[in-house]
Amino acid sequence: MSVIYSLISAVLLFWHSAWDALLGDPHSLSTDWAWVLGIVFLVLTVRVALFPLFLRQLRSQQALQRLQPRFQALRAEHQGDPQSLQRELTEMYQQEKVSPFGAFLPMLIQFPIFIGLLHVLRHLNPATTDVATRTLYGWSEPQFVDASGAHLLGAPIAATFQAGGTVQLVAGVLILAMIATTFLTTRMSILKTGWSENPQQRTVQKIMLYGIPLSLLVSGLIFPVGVILYWTTQNLFALGQQIWLNRRYPATAVVTTGG
Repeated sequence: MSVIYSLISAVLLFWHSAWDALLGDPHSLSTDWAWVLGIVFLVLTVRVALFPLFLRQLRSQQALQRLQPRFQALRAEHQGDPQSLQRELTEMYQQEKVSPFGAFLPMLIQFPIFIGLLHVLRHLNPATTDVATRTLYGWSEPQFVDASGAHLLGAPIAATFQAGGTVQLVAGVLILAMIATTFLTTRMSILKTGWSENPQQRTVQKIMLYGIPLSLLVSGLIFPVGVILYWTTQNLFALGQQIWLNRRYPATAVVTTGG
């Protein structure tokens, strides 16, 4: 994971340096804007890099939706014979060049990035005095000191909700935004493909729609403000991306799955 930590640090430090040079060490509204914008543009860098995977995800979802009648027919034909059903489904997916796991690929790739950012921001602990620790992952000591003391609207980006005061206000607003955008994006995705008629799949959809936002309420209480800012920003980007993709590739459209 040290490679991921170093890569995330490099992107964050690049965008911080870019905004610092462009805006001239900006500080207003009790906010260190170069660091805040560094986190925001770290999100944009990740999302742009992963966009081809999200497009492939959409194509996989639409292809699977198109194959539902064949899937239902195979399930009825091989009822009570799961091995034959699995063999026929595998052949169908290979023929159509569709992966039933394609929808999860962007999520799987984002997860280590998110964990890496969480680790990097937790690493920015103002109480750390060891020079070797401060300069991990390509950080210089001045960069560490500057970042560990950075604020967003008066709340240290390395602080968590438990710090109280201004941190609770800023983190609380970000957590609510994070939950709302997660719910809206998930709901839009479910409505695009429709609620499943399969009771088990419908249960999974409900868990995704309500369970994931609820889990963010819990995890948001322990995430540093910088991580919550990252997650909220990426959710806003994801919501906008979902709206654009829905218009660009409506559910009735047939999208090829090749390439």
